[in-house]
Amino acid sequence: MNFHVLTLFPEMIEQGLSESITGRALKQNIISLDTVNIRDFANNKHNKVDDYTYGGGAGMLMQAEPVYGAIKSVTDKIKHPCRVIYVTPQGKRFDQHMAMDFAGNEDLVFLCGHYEGIDERVLEETVTDYVSIGDYVLTGGELAAMVMIDAISRLVPGVLHNDISAETESFHGKLLEYPQYSRPFSWHGKEVPAVLMSGNQKQIDAWRLEQSIMRTRQRRPDLYDEYQKLSKCREFLLDNNKLLHIDMIELINRGRAEIIYGEDDEYLLRDINTGIGFHTKPEGAIAFAFDIEDNMKPACIILHQTKYIKQLEEAGYNNNAVCKQAVWTRREKMPARGLYKTDTGITEDGYTIKLLGRDDFEAAAKLYKGFDGDGYLYDRIMDGAVYGAFDIERLIGVIGLHEEGSIGMLSVDPEYRRKKLAMALETYIFNLAIEKGQIPYGQVIVGNEASMALQKKLGLYFSKTDIVWMENKKISVEK
Repeated sequence: MNFHVLTLFPEMIEQGLSESITGRALKQNIISLDTVNIRDFANNKHNKVDDYTYGGGAGMLMQAEPVYGAIKSVTDKIKHPCRVIYVTPQGKRFDQHMAMDFAGNEDLVFLCGHYEGIDERVLEETVTDYVSIGDYVLTGGELAAMVMIDAISRLVPGVLHNDISAETESFHGKLLEYPQYSRPFSWHGKEVPAVLMSGNQKQIDAWRLEQSIMRTRQRRPDLYDEYQKLSKCREFLLDNNKLLHIDMIELINRGRAEIIYGEDDEYLLRDINTGIGFHTKPEGAIAFAFDIEDNMKPACIILHQTKYIKQLEEAGYNNNAVCKQAVWTRREKMPARGLYKTDTGITEDGYTIKLLGRDDFEAAAKLYKGFDGDGYLYDRIMDGAVYGAFDIERLIGVIGLHEEGSIGMLSVDPEYRRKKLAMALETYIFNLAIEKGQIPYGQVIVGNEASMALQKKLGLYFSKTDIVWMENKKISVEK
């Protein structure tokens, strides 16, 4: 991931991000940092970038032309549409949800203001996001930009060296992080809670959840209220056809759900990472969910009752795909099947399965011809969500995690079919999900009998009724 910072003080940014976790990620080229001095684009011998404001008032204002030149120097180099973030107290409040959203971009441009701000005209022409880190005023945008870059960087695969740590800390799933302890066992007369010394991971996890709930209720009642609403929704989904609603249940379990609407046993959830909507109302008809404000309507909705297709079509949505949920319902890992060995990840014939990187994209694109396009595949690879099977150096099969959480993208080189390679790939990625405490599931398009047969052979269970992907292209374009 590439960060570009437009500033009057590039050394401040470089020094501030050169230490600790971000510094290590920069040295390992997991992330990159490009600082641009706005003064370099001033059209005067003194490199002056500010002037008095029209209409009077105290203070100076950064001029449009130097800022525009600095932004163009970056965006012309990137050569693809990117988000330009203006760091300002007038922006939307930065939070973990926004950090997750930003982390899905290959390039982010941060514009740091000074003095009384920046000429409005260049902001209107170039800025895509106005973001604030809090309701207070700083001397410039540099500190705020560094705060956001730090928060975003730790969500980039490989930065933390631990995929779980970014998912289990403060604000994940609307709960604050539980208290933690290290050596010595006894300090100032206070001992580590006995449960943490028990070695019983189930009891430890239960204690940590209890502590997180208690701490959130005491310190952040606003978050606790959201947690309670999501817990109520989760219980409802578990009690009303768990297999059908596994995608919504896992969205909540993984801390990625927000409730857009939830009344009278009708829920519209939104994935805070992707913006995809999930709707269910087991009984009755759609009553209120699509009376929500236009800017809250998802561009894509997964509908869990086909009887509501007509109502969504009237709301501007089109039927994109009809699927069945396929779920691994057991808590233990899948047994070793086909060529995959759970202990080493190396197959009997010398094949290997590993995470794909940027250099594997072209080979993967030749194998996977999904309806979502090569751009989607590239993004998923860069998000660390696609795995491949290799015969020495040759990529012969791929499988991945879709952006909304389901496992899919399975494709095998025709030359290697009937060698149980698809079974090996599915076993591998399903077991990775189980290691993270997730319930593995996939969505199989109705009519894909080969995939249906494979899932049954692996021991997955299918929802009796279908889900439908609905898309509103007008909303998608506007957003």
